[in-house]
Amino acid sequence: MRQSPLALLCAIAAAAPAIAAEPPHPFSVHDMVAFERISDPQLDPAGGQILFTLRTTDLEANRGRFDLWTVAVGGGEPRRLTTHEATDNGGRWAPDGKSIYFLSTRSGSTQVWRIPLAGGEAAQVTDLPLDVANLSISPDGKLAAFSLEVFPDCADVACTVERLEARAAAQATGRLFEALPIRHWDSWRDGRRNHIFVMPLSGGAPVDLMKGMDADSPTRPFGGTEDFAFTPDSKGVVFSAKDVGREEAWSTNYDLFLAPVDGSTPPKKVVARPAWDARPVYSPDGTTLAYLSMERPGYEADRFRIVLRDRATGNERVLTEGWDRSPDELAWSRDGRTLYATAQDLGQVALFGVDVATGKVRRLVSKGSNHSPLVARGGRIVYLKDTLKSPAELYSVLPDGQGEARVTRVSDARLAATRMGEAEQFSFPGAGGDTVYAYLVKPIDFDAGKKYPIAFLVHGGPQGSMANSFHYRWNPQAYAGRGYAALMVDFHGSTGYGQAFTDAIRGDWGGKPLEDLQKGLEAALARYPWLDGERACALGASYGGYMINWIAGQWPERFKCLVTHDGNADEHFAYYQTEELWFPEWEHGGTPWESQAGYQEQNPIRFVERWKTPTLVVHGALDFRIPDTAGFATFTALQRRGIPSKLLWFPDENHWVLKPANSILWHDTVLDWLDRWTK
Repeated sequence: MRQSPLALLCAIAAAAPAIAAEPPHPFSVHDMVAFERISDPQLDPAGGQILFTLRTTDLEANRGRFDLWTVAVGGGEPRRLTTHEATDNGGRWAPDGKSIYFLSTRSGSTQVWRIPLAGGEAAQVTDLPLDVANLSISPDGKLAAFSLEVFPDCADVACTVERLEARAAAQATGRLFEALPIRHWDSWRDGRRNHIFVMPLSGGAPVDLMKGMDADSPTRPFGGTEDFAFTPDSKGVVFSAKDVGREEAWSTNYDLFLAPVDGSTPPKKVVARPAWDARPVYSPDGTTLAYLSMERPGYEADRFRIVLRDRATGNERVLTEGWDRSPDELAWSRDGRTLYATAQDLGQVALFGVDVATGKVRRLVSKGSNHSPLVARGGRIVYLKDTLKSPAELYSVLPDGQGEARVTRVSDARLAATRMGEAEQFSFPGAGGDTVYAYLVKPIDFDAGKKYPIAFLVHGGPQGSMANSFHYRWNPQAYAGRGYAALMVDFHGSTGYGQAFTDAIRGDWGGKPLEDLQKGLEAALARYPWLDGERACALGASYGGYMINWIAGQWPERFKCLVTHDGNADEHFAYYQTEELWFPEWEHGGTPWESQAGYQEQNPIRFVERWKTPTLVVHGALDFRIPDTAGFATFTALQRRGIPSKLLWFPDENHWVLKPANSILWHDTVLDWLDRWTK
C-alpha cells in the first residue's frame, strides 16, 4: 500500500534518531532523489512567518508530491498546512495574514484554493475550464492574478475551450505552421500563449490583460510570478513579455508592459530598452519600480543591471552600472533604502545589499548558493541556501550580513545517514594567464595514501557555473560516494567572474574553454598527488556535451572514457534544428550562411577520424534545444568507427532527466560506464 506524504514525513521524523544512529552509507542517487526539497518561500504580511512548498518523492508513482508548510522566521517546528494527495503549491498569503491562497489539483485540474491559517478545510476559489498557474494576490486582497494558456485572438476563455475540443474531435492530426518557433524546450507550439488574467477573489469572470498579444507572460519555459507584479494601488499589473512578431526565435527583446486590471485598455509598453527587461518589483512606498535590464540584444548571458524607474515621472536611473555582477533576484528592504540581490560570484551564489541612493554594493552572505531573498520583521533577510553538501534550507541573516541563522532542518536526518566527500575550491592560471577557479570533491572515506580515479565534470551553458550548490542532476557527491574524486572547472565563459570573462568565448567555444580544462586537470594533478591521472573520465551535458565531443577529437589520449549528454556533434546543422536561434547566432557570429567559419572551425564533426575514446551517449526525445538526432549522430559515428560505445535514450525526458526512476537509471548507467573503464 502506498504511504501518504504525511505518513511518509512522520515516519521520516520518527525514524531520524535511528537513522542517525546507524552507520552512514555512501551517498548515492537513491539518497539524492529521496531528499525533501524546499521552494517558493513567502513571508506573511507581518514578516514573522514563512510559507513554503515542500516536495517529497513518491518512487512508486515516479513523481514528486507537493504540500504547503509554514515556519517561524526564528525557527522551530514547521507546521504542515495541506495533506491532500493532490499537488498543492504556489501558496500566497492573503494581505490580512489570516488565510493562504494556493494552487491545487484536488478538483481534477489546477485551480485556486483558499485555506484558513487557524485551521479548517480548504475551499475552492476558481472553477475554470483551463488549468491555472502562477498565482499572485493584489495588495488590497481583492484580486487574483494568474496565467492561463489561451489562443490570443479569443475573446474569452470559452473560445479557447471550444477550439481545443474541436481539435481533439478532429480525425486529422496534421499541424500547419506559418512562423518560428514551431516548438520550444519540450513542447510543440499549438497557437496558445501564456496570458495573465485577473479576477475578483469574491467571484466573477477572469479578464485577459493581454488580449490579442501574440506573446507569453510569464515567459516560457521557466518564467513564473517573478515576471509580473501588481501596482501598489492594485489597479494595474506590470509584466515582462517578448512581443516581437516573426523575430521571436532570434530575439531576446523582452519589454515591460502595464495593463489595467479591468482590461479596459490594451497593455502599454512602459519600458522598451533594446534587450531583456525582467523581474519588476515595486518599492514598499509604491513610488519606485525596480527591474533588471540587459543592454546587448540577442545575448541571453549579458549582464543584468538594476534599473530604478520613478512611477510618477517615468524617469529612470541605472543603479548598478559599475557592478560587474549579474543580479538574478531582487527584494526591497522595508524602509526602501536597500535592494537585496542574489548573483553568481566566484563559484558561489552570494547575497548582496545595494544602497538605493548611491548604488554601493555590499556582500552580505558569500558562501553557498543563496536564493529567494525576502525581508522579514525587524529587517532580517530570509533566503534559501544550498551547498555542495546540503540541499536547500531556509536561513536568515541581519542586514549587515552578521548573525546568519538556520531556520529549517528538513534534510538533517537524511544527511546524517550518508557519507559525503569534502569539497575544496582552488584556482590556477588559465587561458591568457587569467585566474580560473575550480572545485574538487574528495571521495568518501578519503585516504591520502591511496590513488583515486577522477570524474571530470564539464558544465553546460557555456555561460554557467559548477558552483557551491546541491545539484539534482549533476551532483558531484554521487561520484564521491562511488569512490571518485569529482573535478569541476569554471572555464572561460562561466558566470560569476565578471562579464568580460563570460564574453571571452564568443566565437571560441573550443579554444579557451578547452585550454582551461586542460590546465585545470594538470593543476589538480599537481596539487593533489592522490589523484590518479591515468584513470579519468570526462562527462558533460548541453555545452558540456559539445565539449566532450570536442575533447574526443582534440584531446583523445587523455581520458579512459567519455560521457556526452544532449551535446551537439555538428554545430553547423544544429543551428537548423534548435528553437532559440539567437543563441548560436550570438555565439558563432551570425547565421551559418553569414559566418560559415564560426560554425565550422570548432565543429566536433570535422574531427571524427580522431575519435578513439570509449563513449556513452545520452539523449532525451523531448529535447528540442538539442534534438536527439544529435545524439544519434554521435552514436552512429562511434559505432561506425568501432569505438566501444553505448546509447541511453529517454523517450519521455527533455534537455534534463527529471523523473525519479529515469534519474536512477541515468546514474546507474553512467557510473557503471565509469567503473568499467577506470576501475
